[in-house]
Amino acid sequence: MAIAKAERLMNLALCLLGTRRPLSKRELRDSIEAYVEAFGPGSEDSFNRMFERDKDDLRELGLVIETVENLDGEVGYLARRDSNRLPPITIDAEEAAALGLAAKVWQQARLAGAASGALQKLRAAGLPEDVDPYEAHGALEPRIPAHDASFEPLMLACRDRRPVVFDYRKATAARPEQRHVEPWALECWRGHWYLAGWDRDRGAERVFRLSRITGKVRARAGKYTADVPDVVTVRETVASWAGETADRTALIRLRKGAGYPLRAKAVAVRERGEGWDELEIPYGHGLDAWLVEFGPDVVVLEPAELRADVMDRLRAVAKG
Repeated sequence: MAIAKAERLMNLALCLLGTRRPLSKRELRDSIEAYVEAFGPGSEDSFNRMFERDKDDLRELGLVIETVENLDGEVGYLARRDSNRLPPITIDAEEAAALGLAAKVWQQARLAGAASGALQKLRAAGLPEDVDPYEAHGALEPRIPAHDASFEPLMLACRDRRPVVFDYRKATAARPEQRHVEPWALECWRGHWYLAGWDRDRGAERVFRLSRITGKVRARAGKYTADVPDVVTVRETVASWAGETADRTALIRLRKGAGYPLRAKAVAVRERGEGWDELEIPYGHGLDAWLVEFGPDVVVLEPAELRADVMDRLRAVAKG
């Protein structure tokens, strides 16, 4: 059956590449022997399902298939040669190692199969035979967890530029609220995934932590046409909202033997006795959410607004 499917896909690809005009489903069905043998009269629905699966498989393999509607409203398909012609690919050993490292990063996500398939295509396109992209290149093996249920639908929405709707619970809120977002990019910071995008309700860019998205992510019909900022700008936005950008300092009291990540970032540490230290740490957007994670081991001394934000978050957690 695998051979039959491969042959059917090959024949479909050749038909789409060989035509100078769009071919309708009916014409493709009559031209490809596998379709003629498999479907007789009255099996239109079964053929349509198989054809859509075959078309999706070819697109996943990299074939650019265009959908064209003629003046009579009939839909046709073709794959233009100029759209499916790639220049020669040359990859040296260091570039291959970087690709292999990137593929290993995604082994815990559902992208593992896609990453492996991409490397196989590169191998077929000229990746040096003496280079193993999966070979270990150090003692550390990077992994980026992607266990949030919203990760895959948001990744696809970013790729396809489709607006999404989801329920989002802020750390200071007891209940989630619905958000309408044009997704830009996903970024991972401190082991957590964030979505950067344009919040339509607020008319401004926002960043959402995926672990705070509740329920399903629902894609809306159509694509948004607004420009997406440069990826560097998106990353800076995520970094800022995730607490990576600091423009001042905060003073906190930290229990001895606790909060090692905070100690690593501290610009000054002073002993205060009775099992407590006093730390001066960088203060940027998102620090309040980070401090809450340390629970009773942290007491904010100043500034007052940071102390108030932490207290609000703790009250929200206490309310459930």
